[in-house]
Amino acid sequence: MADAASSSSAPVPAEGTAALGAVAEAAPPEEMTLVVKWRAEEQAVRMVGDDTLGELKLRICEVTGVLPKRQTLLYPKVMFKNLPDSTLLSAIPFKPNGKITLIGSVEEEIFVGQEDSPELLDDLDFEQNEVTAIKDKDVYKQKLRRRASQYKIKLLNPCRKGKKLLVLDIDYTLFDHRSPAENPQELMRPYLHQFLAAAYAAYDIMIWSATGMKWVELKMGQLGVLSNPEYKITALLDHLAMITVQSETQTKKKTFDCKPLGVIWAQFPEYYNEKNTIMFDDLRRNFVMNPQNGLVIKPFRVAHSNRHTDQELAKLTQYLLSIAELEDLSELDHSKWESFTEESAKRRRRR
Repeated sequence: MADAASSSSAPVPAEGTAALGAVAEAAPPEEMTLVVKWRAEEQAVRMVGDDTLGELKLRICEVTGVLPKRQTLLYPKVMFKNLPDSTLLSAIPFKPNGKITLIGSVEEEIFVGQEDSPELLDDLDFEQNEVTAIKDKDVYKQKLRRRASQYKIKLLNPCRKGKKLLVLDIDYTLFDHRSPAENPQELMRPYLHQFLAAAYAAYDIMIWSATGMKWVELKMGQLGVLSNPEYKITALLDHLAMITVQSETQTKKKTFDCKPLGVIWAQFPEYYNEKNTIMFDDLRRNFVMNPQNGLVIKPFRVAHSNRHTDQELAKLTQYLLSIAELEDLSELDHSKWESFTEESAKRRRRR
């Protein structure tokens, strides 16, 4: 169903939105409470002016279960279909406790079919100064703090004192989510269970996907990851734990979501921090808030052709075990993991 507004409503002009957005970005963020009406029920959603429309949709998804792509939003004098998700909420003429009407349905089936799988955009290349500009900007630090206070990590097993933390993506990292197959096992990355069992000896393991929690639980369950007796998954995170940022120095600015590890560190400060955490993801942009902790894994695609030859997880097992006893993982250049050896680890421990 296409987005619509009442016949007396007028869309926010694009040039007006841009001007308002520039003013709002310079001003201190102001808290706002919006009321979402859906199926005769009302839910209060707290946001701030420097949140984006895309982040509002994620919060609406959190309280209603309606995925952002299923949402049609109605509000007087606002034509949401004309506004990009990067639009700042301060640029939209919301009144205090303004009431948004939501039209949309929750997923009837938790299985995400191939035609309904979340789209993964081409990765973005960042220069070091651009990454620093993003992660050090106050507006994104504030977003991180809010997300850490709002989002509830799905804890499956207790955190273990003294263990490092391994955070893993799903799509194209552990699983080829695009190729056709008769069962999910055919799309599982080779050596997955051996890799997780070996890593579990030294690392707590969390799964963080840029998809919904139902999809995360379904896929990990189908692959046997949540019930394997050789290891335990500590926690699951989904797209609602991500924050929206914008590249700073590119000619054409791009707005995208990323996975700030600070969400985890803030909720489990006695267990995890930047020194003992490493995250595997096939998308470099997901590390933009914590580049020193990210390892870009080779994407696993076309499973039917590659499942007999892909060695990525087997090789990364050795890397994880080699660095497990180092005091500070953030000092490593994870882009050079393939050349890292046991002797490299010994030299670092002697420092």
